[in-house]
Amino acid sequence: MPLSRLPGRALLLVLATAAPLAAQSHRLGTIAFPNSGPKAAQPPFIRGVLLLHSFEYDDAAAAFREAQHLAPGFALAYWGEAMTRTHPVWNQQEVDSARAVLARLAPTPEARSARARTPRERGYLEAVEILYGEGSKPRRDTLYSAAMGRLAAAYPGDLEARAFYALSLLGLSQGTRNVPTYMRAGALAEDVLRRNPDHPGAAHYVIHAFDDPAHAPLGLPAARAYSKIAPGAAHARHMTSHIFVALGMWDETVSANVAALGPKRAAWTPNHVSLWLDYAYLQQGRTAEARRLLESVRGNLGDPPRRYARFHLLAMRAHFLVTSERWADSSIAWTVDTTGVGPVALAMDGFALGYAALRRGDRAAADKGLRRLGALAARPAAADDDDGNPQVVTILETELRAALLAADGKADEAVALLRQAAAVEDTMAVAFGPPDVVKPTHELLGELLLAQGKAAEAQQEFVRALALAPRRTASLLGLARAASAAGDEPVAEQARADLRAIWHQADEDLPGLAEIPRPSAQAR
Repeated sequence: MPLSRLPGRALLLVLATAAPLAAQSHRLGTIAFPNSGPKAAQPPFIRGVLLLHSFEYDDAAAAFREAQHLAPGFALAYWGEAMTRTHPVWNQQEVDSARAVLARLAPTPEARSARARTPRERGYLEAVEILYGEGSKPRRDTLYSAAMGRLAAAYPGDLEARAFYALSLLGLSQGTRNVPTYMRAGALAEDVLRRNPDHPGAAHYVIHAFDDPAHAPLGLPAARAYSKIAPGAAHARHMTSHIFVALGMWDETVSANVAALGPKRAAWTPNHVSLWLDYAYLQQGRTAEARRLLESVRGNLGDPPRRYARFHLLAMRAHFLVTSERWADSSIAWTVDTTGVGPVALAMDGFALGYAALRRGDRAAADKGLRRLGALAARPAAADDDDGNPQVVTILETELRAALLAADGKADEAVALLRQAAAVEDTMAVAFGPPDVVKPTHELLGELLLAQGKAAEAQQEFVRALALAPRRTASLLGLARAASAAGDEPVAEQARADLRAIWHQADEDLPGLAEIPRPSAQAR
């Protein structure tokens, strides 16, 4: 049934810019979600959907529970709260908790369906029953997405069905990027955004669909729009940087994540946002600022330390060591309780500490790091390993082993190992954000080849590294060095020009800064 022909109160269009959200800082966007629920429950219900679109799951659940309190039989309010228990892009799902939410509406799927007052609302309930029904998560995700596709086709004017269908497609590949499916999701979300330029979910899902270096330019308009659509959602303020990082737009990445973390800097914690901010500071050459942030958030791990806070703190330290090249900075060699931390975070930390030890001449510590990585690589996968691709562990172990071989004068063996690791890395689905392979393999291989005097081969590796991580400064500096040594001065100068632009706020003692002097007035 077309939305325009839904009966009674279902014609009510509730906008996110209602009085409670009038202040710009609280805006969450604008949607229309016609439904048969009572008028009093509409504001919290719509607020819940808006928050759901911006992955503000806890606040969304609270809003849906408020709607339930006002209207205990309001079926879609229970649908909404159940939807806060699935996080498709992150490959997370709280099945038991979601089933408990649905059971509060009614004890069986049939009884719950009877609470829905229109066929369209029954379609939403039937889809969520599939999502949390029987079978494996991949099977349920696939069947749920198909159900949302049918709902969107049956009600072509329902932009919410189209938006949630796009999100369901992003979840089909279980947390990795399947490019054709992501492109389908991006096209659907773009259509919603054209029809409602203030739709937070549409902008959000466009960004997720296109946040890899090859497609990021397609997501740039949505990235620039999203933080203005939903400034009241911290995730929306951060999410723009998914596109900015994919394009190497470091100033914009810093601004987005500072805004997402909020003005109370003393309360910032090690989390997804502070990790991205620290990485961007490092790319800008603002090592001292990155160092201050690292120490500041370490003081807010929580008591007891939160699992994901520990993961992000380890990742921040790893990127700091590898990017800053402060190999002898013993003041950040603090011990972190790694209970419950997954193998990827442990491998990132193990590689960074081992590689730093090798670079400062502490062979015993470097060998210990290699043994640690070897044990992680040999460890069987556990059911609760949810911090990234396990291939990352093998790649980092291979990289450190190759670096140790090179230090022993076995450069050819080291190059062969790194080529193998690079081939594996090239088969991995492109991820977003600061790389889990904390020293990208093509970058490390380029540096080793350049040290062997193979400048032309090194140049090719740095070009490949930059294709995977645009405007990453270590790769740009390597490209400048390799191209200059190979006699390709136009490429070298372009790399130096890019570094000059990125490092316009860099610390004066930044390694490499002296290698990119500004052109003389006569040359200009």
